[in-house]
Amino acid sequence: MFSGMGLWMLLEGLLLIANALAILNEDRFLAPRGWSFSEVSGNGRTKTLKGQIVGLIYATQYLRVPLIILNAVIVVVKLVSG
Repeated sequence: MFSGMGLWMLLEGLLLIANALAILNEDRFLAPRGWSFSEVSGNGRTKTLKGQIVGLIYATQYLRVPLIILNAVIVVVKLVSG
């Protein structure tokens, strides 16, 4: 069933997840649901699962430029390889 899925497909999937996390807006999406960085870091709950997820979201938002470059590389490879 999953014999066609290799390392390349896994990396593409991880890149798609990183892209999804990088475009989340704090004011529109995260803060109304209680997932803002100031709420998690202010209460000292950075070691909880919620704190770790919020930290991951903010890490991907700071890495937008490398994500853009990596997306461009993936698009070029897909165009060349078919």
